[in-house]
Amino acid sequence: MMQKYVGSDVTSMVTLPVLIFEPMSMLQKMAELMEYSHLLDLADECEDPYMRLVYSASFFISVYYAFQRTWKPFNPILGETYELTNHGDLTFISEQVSHHPPISAGHAENEHFTYDITSKVKTKFLGNSIEIYPLGRTRVTLKRDGVILDLVPPLTKVSNLIFGRTWIDSPGEMVLTNMTTGDKVVLYFQPCGWFGAGRYEVDGYVYNAAEEPQILMTGKWNGSMSYQPCDMEGEPRAGTEMKEVWRVAEAPKNDKFQYTHFAHKINSFDTAPKKLLGSDSRLRPDRYALEHGDISKAGYEKSSLEERQRAEKRNREVKGHQFTPRWFDRTDEIHPTPWGDLEVYQYNGKYSEHRAAIDSSGSIEETDIRSMEFNPWQFENLAAE
Repeated sequence: MMQKYVGSDVTSMVTLPVLIFEPMSMLQKMAELMEYSHLLDLADECEDPYMRLVYSASFFISVYYAFQRTWKPFNPILGETYELTNHGDLTFISEQVSHHPPISAGHAENEHFTYDITSKVKTKFLGNSIEIYPLGRTRVTLKRDGVILDLVPPLTKVSNLIFGRTWIDSPGEMVLTNMTTGDKVVLYFQPCGWFGAGRYEVDGYVYNAAEEPQILMTGKWNGSMSYQPCDMEGEPRAGTEMKEVWRVAEAPKNDKFQYTHFAHKINSFDTAPKKLLGSDSRLRPDRYALEHGDISKAGYEKSSLEERQRAEKRNREVKGHQFTPRWFDRTDEIHPTPWGDLEVYQYNGKYSEHRAAIDSSGSIEETDIRSMEFNPWQFENLAAE
């Protein structure tokens, strides 16, 4: 059955059994990057332009610890959202803005930075493995000086999909560029060799605009990153020492889905913001059933959501309506990436207004979030017919 898909982009072509899923949507997976957002706070506060890049690059390295999980997250339903408002002073909102092609958009902000991403995953099925191309645009703006950083991550490869023990690697270069000054970080993710040799290792340099090395960086993407000032040859400077900039937080032991404490926080109703949006990923009945170990119900609910999504699309087309994202606007910008062009979606600021109105309302009305129905539908009456 799978043979006919070899060489194809299978992002939306294949219906997969819920048995291989984790109880999390891709929109929640996007939010996992925020666990170590304090690194961007440090980058904004930093006077040294090269150390800014050390902190910022370490922030983007940190999410790969979560990426090594081999469970597949649920594909978001069109109009689905995820909001995170209880991680320090950070506010995060993501939304599924397109179904075909599948495109997600996200925005995070606090007093130090804004983070914006448009993500359109592209895949290539290779038989017993699959390559995942991060066809997206990621921008961070450090507020103090208005510095804009642009990220180009490496591809990810999932091996032993059908035979053997499944494992994940991200070989290649990650480039983080300061678009304001031209300084950049180039980090090389070592490909995994025989018997696991080299797996997890990351090495590279912070360069100035003239492409002269200033700081070397080294570490493992599943453990920690360190840095040391270097000379023009890339060798450590005399009188300096290697210093650690990031280390992965301790994770729960023997967790079924290999979740971190932060991943559990992302899934938890207890940490959901007041007056949670009805389109939030936490409310997905398939995700909730899988989290509680009911695989049969999770499979049924997943199929039901997908069919309802198809029904809404048919009714939308009959009525001549067009889906409009709520928190992001499509721009005219087409962003080139190493794996193809991307339509860019921009945060429209409406979620900040929505959340501010709730926070200032002074309402003490309590809603049992667990009793809320998942509702991403813009045409819910039509979809229910």
